[in-house]
Amino acid sequence: MLEKSDIAENAVECLHNEAYDKPYNLQNLNHEGMLFMGGRKTESLSGKWRFTLDLHDTGLRQRWFQIKPFNHETCTNPYDYDPHSGEEITVPSCWQMEREKYFYFEGSAWYTRELLYQPEQEGENVFLRIGAANYDCKIFLNYEYVGNHYGGSTPFFADFTNKLKSGRNLVMICVNNARTENRIPMRNNDWFNYGGIHREIELVRTPKNYIKDLFIYLEPNGQFNTIHAEVTTVGETSSVDLAIEELGIQQTLSVEDGFASIDIAASPELWSPETPKLYAVKVSANDGDVVTDHVGFREIRVDGTTILLNGKSIYLRGINCHEDDEKLGRITNEYDIRRRFEHAKELNCNYMRLAHYPHHELAAQIADEVGIMLWEEVPVYWSIAFHCDQTRRDGRNQMIELIKRGRNRASTIIWSVGNENADTDERLEFMTGLVEATRSADPTRLVSAACLVNHAKMKIEDRLADHLDIIGLNEYYGWYEENFHDLILLGENSAPTKPVVISETGAEGMLGANAPKKGAFSEEYMANVYRQQTEFLPNLDYVKGFTPWILYDFRAERRQNPYQNGYNCKGLIGSDKQTRKAAFFVLRDFYAKLAQEENKAVSN
Repeated sequence: MLEKSDIAENAVECLHNEAYDKPYNLQNLNHEGMLFMGGRKTESLSGKWRFTLDLHDTGLRQRWFQIKPFNHETCTNPYDYDPHSGEEITVPSCWQMEREKYFYFEGSAWYTRELLYQPEQEGENVFLRIGAANYDCKIFLNYEYVGNHYGGSTPFFADFTNKLKSGRNLVMICVNNARTENRIPMRNNDWFNYGGIHREIELVRTPKNYIKDLFIYLEPNGQFNTIHAEVTTVGETSSVDLAIEELGIQQTLSVEDGFASIDIAASPELWSPETPKLYAVKVSANDGDVVTDHVGFREIRVDGTTILLNGKSIYLRGINCHEDDEKLGRITNEYDIRRRFEHAKELNCNYMRLAHYPHHELAAQIADEVGIMLWEEVPVYWSIAFHCDQTRRDGRNQMIELIKRGRNRASTIIWSVGNENADTDERLEFMTGLVEATRSADPTRLVSAACLVNHAKMKIEDRLADHLDIIGLNEYYGWYEENFHDLILLGENSAPTKPVVISETGAEGMLGANAPKKGAFSEEYMANVYRQQTEFLPNLDYVKGFTPWILYDFRAERRQNPYQNGYNCKGLIGSDKQTRKAAFFVLRDFYAKLAQEENKAVSN
């Protein structure tokens, strides 16, 4: 039907134009359009949406988004797709977990639903917010293209202001999760490539003049006596009121060119894992808009090879965690997040690395509440197209979206710009630019990356380390490397002048009746690796944190030996998120001893 219609112009254009995506790849839905969400009311669009896979991107070639309702019985031309009928899918979800036939699909899929809209106030702004969709997400409203977003794990907004009609509106979304050489991550990675709209989707309304962003933190001056606040507005707002009632703070800030800032003398109770104190913060614009947040105030910095939280030396007792579930895929919820922190607490952890991409924003909010420090990162993973301008733009945007989403969270102490990248000139230029962008967006946190070891020289030789606050070190002695004594040699050869955190280490241990009883991939072998790691760790005075890989077994389709069957089984707990392996208790007891020694040192 469409090959002959005015919509698609002609059959040659439909079938043979391989530049079909170019007009739609604007990446105009990016960090510049983000809206501060604290305290805002939203209208959920979760639920059932019309859905179809699009293996050949026929939808963009034939402009499916311009198809209006038609009568199937009177239609005389064949048609490939009807966005107004067909099967349904739940949103949010990962399409792999919705139908077995979708399990290994990578490509485009279309979502369609009607939206009923009635204005609530004169001159209101309306935004569509998607918490995350993997990876390229194109949005269409009422048969017109709005824009697209790159990145599978950060939130983005589409401005629907003056585009919605009173009554019925049609929203169409095309999501593409194909792995390509210029995306982040690229084609070769080590976790499952879920697809779809996998976080909340909702409408947000604001007044004509509104508060766009709020950034508030304890000034990192070592005195713990100054709170700094920055407010960004859109429209004609002339002033905003900042209130932290528990601290007796009530300040009016003048807004000039959409921006206001202030330094306030204050002595808040400092946030820490032991005392995760949060304060209610409220910002009100003089013309009606209001945002709120719950914020902890703390200082994180380094001094030589020491990490200091609120001026006191800390050791990061950690664990890695993927956002993965054997039944739901990348979908998560409050119960799931609280469970992972409960397991971390059971291990005697005080921090967690959220690998290898931004996790749900609720994770950092709950970490604030329960007292778990976080390392958060973007998926600049292994070898990406460091030379490519588009990849550079994508990486920077994902980093700034992550930071803007969560820079009021006291629990987040480290932003990481990458994982296990080979030290090349192109990579160094890419990564140092990302470090600079990170520090510019947030001067209050430490910047790290998980670096590689030069095993030929037995030395930490990554040039990026000179630009970091903490050197992340991935080492797998006992698993991929055999000689534990090389860890000592590594430190002697490297003599790092900055804190080093072991950002990954571990081994695989299988569960189940078919699991080996001894040797590699046995639970006992894994436990022995942990025993040896924790035996050698106290000898490494340059190491100020330990983050084994990983809390739960997780899907990784590259892992296909008879024991793994598509899972990375380095989890201390099985993929059921219940069954604890022997190594779990080795790490638990080691961390208990470290915590006891730390408490004794503080009391003395």
